[in-house]
Amino acid sequence: MDDPVFLYEKRDHIAYLTFNRPKVRNAISPEVLCRLADAWVDYAADDSLRVAIITGAGDRAFTAGADLGTMIPLLSGARAPVDEWDHRMARDSDGLSRVAMLREYHLEKPVIAAINGVSVGAGTELMQALDIRIAAEHATFALTEVARGFMPGGGSAVRLAKQIPYCKAMELLLTAAPMTAQEAYRIGLVNEVVPGSEVMARAEAWAHIIARNGPLAVRMTKKTVLQTTGRPLEEGYALEKVNAEITMKSEDAREGPRAFMEKRAPVFHGR
Repeated sequence: MDDPVFLYEKRDHIAYLTFNRPKVRNAISPEVLCRLADAWVDYAADDSLRVAIITGAGDRAFTAGADLGTMIPLLSGARAPVDEWDHRMARDSDGLSRVAMLREYHLEKPVIAAINGVSVGAGTELMQALDIRIAAEHATFALTEVARGFMPGGGSAVRLAKQIPYCKAMELLLTAAPMTAQEAYRIGLVNEVVPGSEVMARAEAWAHIIARNGPLAVRMTKKTVLQTTGRPLEEGYALEKVNAEITMKSEDAREGPRAFMEKRAPVFHGR
């Protein structure tokens, strides 16, 4: 029996998502994209989960992006659907892509990227939607779409120049050339660069820190950032005020100060 192409696991309030096609550098097939979209929806709905980590199997690649042998021919009409995943893509490729790439699906819970190797195309696009990014020393980042005759359609043309200097964004978008992990760190595209063997341990360390915090407060903080990005300051402050008041009225907001005064760890319930 073939190994599953995508893994979704839950442990200690943490969701683990893994691209599991190491022989093809974890390239994203129609099945992988569908399972990724389903995992995000489940993660958002599961109140026991407070933070997610996404990575790739092996030590060569986070993901090489869309599978040029299966995904791209299906989307371009060069081949017909052959299985349930293909048919699902054919019916709703735009909807699935929006959710899988977190492009118009506003996931309010935090996500950490454990980038264990090459990140190409959709891998680098997805990374831009994630909150904390840990890269292996040997990781590289590239947006190779223009070299294949199409454009990045997973959010990079919109997100990237808002996250790093304009000229560096255009370098990635227009040249298709790879960027080293060290350069990505220098310009603020990733949070940390560590030896490859330490990537998951560092991602889990970040995850446990976040998971210990008030889950409602974490969620509402990220929600506020998503809601207010690009809005005038006055609108942003108004939204922040609403979300802060909701959080302040929660059980967790009473538990946090009480635990501090009693010199114990808080027991948060996300409500």
